[in-house]
Amino acid sequence: MKKTHIIIVIAVVIAIITGLAIGFGMRGFAIRGDVGVVEIEGMILTSKYTVRDLKMFADDPSIKAVILRVDSPGGIVAASQEIYDQVAKTAESKKVVVSMASVAASGAYYISLPADVICANPGTITGSISVIMDYPVFEELLDKIGIDFEVIKSREHKDIGAPYRHLTDEEKELMQDVIMDVYDHFVDATADARDLPRDSVLKFADGRIFTGRQAKDIGLIDTLASFEQAVDITGELVGIEEPFLVYPPKRMSFIDLFIKPAERLLMPRLQFLWH
Repeated sequence: MKKTHIIIVIAVVIAIITGLAIGFGMRGFAIRGDVGVVEIEGMILTSKYTVRDLKMFADDPSIKAVILRVDSPGGIVAASQEIYDQVAKTAESKKVVVSMASVAASGAYYISLPADVICANPGTITGSISVIMDYPVFEELLDKIGIDFEVIKSREHKDIGAPYRHLTDEEKELMQDVIMDVYDHFVDATADARDLPRDSVLKFADGRIFTGRQAKDIGLIDTLASFEQAVDITGELVGIEEPFLVYPPKRMSFIDLFIKPAERLLMPRLQFLWH
C-alpha cells in the first residue's frame, strides 16, 4: 500500500474514532439521548407557546423525556389549566420531570402536578395553593374628575367587575362562589397528584408559601435537586447516562411583550398567583 493511501486510511480511522467519542461522550461509550427542556418564566399569561413546545417534544420520537423548568409565581387560571392538561398528556407517552427554580408557586405549582417527578431547590418558593381575583376600581377617581358611565345592560350582573364601580354584596357572594369552585379544583388536583388526603391538603391550601425543603416534608414535591441533578434524575428514568438537552426556539412578538399584558391590567381575571 502506498504511503499516501496509508495516511488517508489513518485519517479516516481517526475521524471515525473522533466521531464516536463525540457521539457517545468522552466518558467511554456512554448512552446518550435527547431530553427536551421547556422553560416557564415569569407570570403565566398565555399557554400558547408552552403547549406548543410540549406537543412538539411529545410527538418527537428522538425526545426520550421532557424537563419542565419552572420559575414563575403563577398566573391566569385558564392558561395554567391548559398547560396542566398538556403536561398530563405529555406524561402519557414521555417521562416528565419538573425542576423548580427560584419560584414555582400557585399556578406554577399547579402545572407541575402531572409530572412523574417534581424537584425543587431547598430555597425554592412554592405552594400558595389558592385562587385570587383582582382588578382596579376607579369609581372615586372618576367622581372627582366628573366622569360618569351610562350603562345599558340585559340583566343586573352583566357589568359585574366593571372598573367604574364597586361590587354589591350580592355580587361579592357570586364572585366568591366562582373563586371557590376553581379553588376546589386546585385542591382536588393536588390531593390526587400527590396522593394526599384532601383534608390534609386543605390544612395548608390557604395561600401560604413553602420552601422546597418544607414542601418535601409535607409531600408537595418528590425530592430536593438542582437543575443539573434533575437532568441526572431524568436520565435515570429513561436509561440515558448523558442526556443531551434540546430547547425549543424562542418566539416572542411585540404584541405578546407589550400589548397583551397592558390589556390584562384592566381585566378582572381569575389567577393562580402568589403575591
